Amino acid sequence: MKRNYLRDHGVVFNTLNSLFMVLFSFVMLYPFWNTIAVSFNEAVDTLRGGITFLPRRFTLQNYQLIFATGTLFHAFGVSVARTVINVVTNVFLTAMIAYVLSRPAFVFRKSFTVILVVSMYVNAGLIPTYFLIKNLHLLNTFWVYVVPGMVSAFNFLILRTFLRSIPESLVESVRIDGGGDFTIFFRIILPLSTPALATVALFVAVGAWNSWFDTLIYASGKVNLHTLQYKLMEYLQSSQAQARGSGEVGAMALSKTSNIVTPVSIRAAITVIAAMPIILIYPFMQRYFVIGMNLGGVKE
Repeated sequence: MKRNYLRDHGVVFNTLNSLFMVLFSFVMLYPFWNTIAVSFNEAVDTLRGGITFLPRRFTLQNYQLIFATGTLFHAFGVSVARTVINVVTNVFLTAMIAYVLSRPAFVFRKSFTVILVVSMYVNAGLIPTYFLIKNLHLLNTFWVYVVPGMVSAFNFLILRTFLRSIPESLVESVRIDGGGDFTIFFRIILPLSTPALATVALFVAVGAWNSWFDTLIYASGKVNLHTLQYKLMEYLQSSQAQARGSGEVGAMALSKTSNIVTPVSIRAAITVIAAMPIILIYPFMQRYFVIGMNLGGVKE
């Protein structure tokens, strides 16, 4: 009797839990799916509302207008180059620092760790940072995207905690065979740290890809350094200014075949363009991401 009760209770719990997760997934996915539907719907028709899962009047016009100038392709290349370089430099340099500060033989590891952790919570602010970038002659150069993001304190904590879980006997065996720190780092540490490195790489890639504020502050004066996110932000502001000038009521009165764009349609197309690369990459990184967060979580 007791076994049947426990079994029935488990079935009810699993059923309710599955229904809840399905509902939760739907709530999470619907806004983006709706954004995709709006991005493929005619702009003026979108103002009527009522777009749910599928576009009511399918069109590629919103995307054609965004890509019409051709500058978006160059901005896409700048964003890709920035993201790739940020991932390589940040992961490599942060891993090297994490390796050094995870070794018990390093006397000042606690002091340097405290300095890095404090930098997560305290910074000089925007104006001193701007003058520092200016004094380093990084304004309106591509390196303004690379140098400030070479090391991350948060990523350092993830990697250091992960590296401390690697048995010290592996490191000592390499030292006995005559290997130095570079041999240990490249042949032992990096291969064993693939999940944590992939997790950090995903963090860095998402942050670099979505960033546009640093372009506005440090590189807005040079058009060929504008990133994809910054260009999309400009398109969005331009469409909003156009809507305020003409009025959405006037737009609704136009013919349904009009070439006009609205802030709603442009915003939807911009969101899809900006998010699609990360969405395509994430499934390949998810396995490493979960393992890396489980093994590299802060466990002091």
